[in-house]
Amino acid sequence: MQMILQQAQRMQEELMAAQAELAESEVTGTAGGGLVTVTMTAAGEVRDVKIDPSVVDPDDVETLQDLIVAALRDAAQAARDLQAEKMGPLAGGLGDMAGGLGLPGS
Repeated sequence: MQMILQQAQRMQEELMAAQAELAESEVTGTAGGGLVTVTMTAAGEVRDVKIDPSVVDPDDVETLQDLIVAALRDAAQAARDLQAEKMGPLAGGLGDMAGGLGLPGS
């Protein structure tokens, strides 16, 4: 039982470290061949939006809006990918711990 508690403590520390790393890691999403760029943390906080002046057309605001949404979605997907990369190994460790408990499905 002591070993399982030690594993749980170690996993909690690793999880907290991974979360802190994700909060500081930045990902970038682009749209329109780089005309709109969004930078955000892997935790989802938008840090920067860059818009090429050539796409700013007062008569076609919808295209710019679509590009911004597409860049945000691209950045959000990059953030999810990075989260999966950083947190995936920790999720595998949870399964290993459950196996030590003799729980069903483990």
